[in-house]
Amino acid sequence: MMKWIEIQATFWLEILTRAVLSVIFLELEQTPPFVRKIHIDELWLYKNPRTPSYVPTSILWPLVFIVPTSVMLLYFLVKRDRTELCQGLFALSLALGLNGVITNIIKLIVGRPRPDFFYRCFPDGHEDLGNVIDIGSVCTGEAHTIQEGRKSFPSGHSSFSFCSLGFLSLWIFGKLSVFSKRRGQGWRLVVGMAPIILALMVALSRTSDYHHHWQDVLVGSVLGLFISYLCYRQYYPRLTSPHCHLPYLMVPTVIQPKCANGIPMKEFPKFLDPESPIEEQVKWM
Repeated sequence: MMKWIEIQATFWLEILTRAVLSVIFLELEQTPPFVRKIHIDELWLYKNPRTPSYVPTSILWPLVFIVPTSVMLLYFLVKRDRTELCQGLFALSLALGLNGVITNIIKLIVGRPRPDFFYRCFPDGHEDLGNVIDIGSVCTGEAHTIQEGRKSFPSGHSSFSFCSLGFLSLWIFGKLSVFSKRRGQGWRLVVGMAPIILALMVALSRTSDYHHHWQDVLVGSVLGLFISYLCYRQYYPRLTSPHCHLPYLMVPTVIQPKCANGIPMKEFPKFLDPESPIEEQVKWM
């Protein structure tokens, strides 16, 4: 009975954690960023034309949420294992929640203008700046457009796409045992890399439509990929483990013999792989 209560408490605590992260993310979305001064001599950095997003949010969010979730649901329809599905969704949702909060915090603190900020500031493009020191102080554009124009670093599209699709790549690598039992089979590597290649395309598009500087895209991509790996390893063993296709909760218990060659042996923790040295179990790489 106590074990069941503990499991239920852990489950709802996991749900609560993601709910809190979601609320914080939504609040940060509406928070004004730091207003950084833009001097005339650096104006060329922010005077690129305004163009529509190659990957608008109407495409990004389904890509980020629906694609990896759909792959996991398809796997569930084959395996019919609720624990596996639950652990996968927990890991993914934690990664997305953390990524959203951390990305927005950095955006608000840095307040870097986007490459097209000038035309967000002056929609007609014909403003006599004269001796103005900070062009941001004399903007004539819409307040919301200008506010969004100050959230360039890091790229949210890049961090979310690499967080979500990067996680999906790690998940596929584990399910296909690409780096453990299935080495030497190139098609498995290609299948696993497909989501992360798609994430790369989304990230690079943000420089082509002048919505982000290349530094924004680079940092956003690294941030998203790091968070995805961190959360993946919170729920799944390393990719070189014989049990990399299973979450920690489903890794078989190791029954250690009481003695070897007449010498008593201490018990090993339950999550250790019998085929690997003890120290290998705690490595994150």
